[in-house]
Amino acid sequence: MAKKKDAAVKRKPAICAAASVMWSELPGHFGGAYSKLLVRPESCGAKSIDYRISVYQPRAYVELHWHRIQEQVYHVLDGEALMEIDGERTVVRKDDIIFIPPGVKHAIYNTGMTDLRFIVVTSPSDE
Repeated sequence: MAKKKDAAVKRKPAICAAASVMWSELPGHFGGAYSKLLVRPESCGAKSIDYRISVYQPRAYVELHWHRIQEQVYHVLDGEALMEIDGERTVVRKDDIIFIPPGVKHAIYNTGMTDLRFIVVTSPSDE
């Protein structure tokens, strides 16, 4: 009976002031690689989306990694960086969109002269 009751709970829309969310330097992120975890299951009840904004200071990076089942989209808002995908490094800049399917090794390094600002959307939110 509890399952039916939980399934009947309607999720509600949410408006989040980004300034109300603290910056985090997550595991595997180094040198001033900060993220705000804006939309997640625990923050607003999203079922399958992790939406975050990240700011990497010059020299900051996330180490090379991969996701077993998650897809990711990066949207560069400001700055420039090297995006490593399966051993190949490509310069990415403002307005570039990067899609990473599951199982693909990737990393991003702020090699630019200014802060790198980008959005990352991941689905599902957890593996």
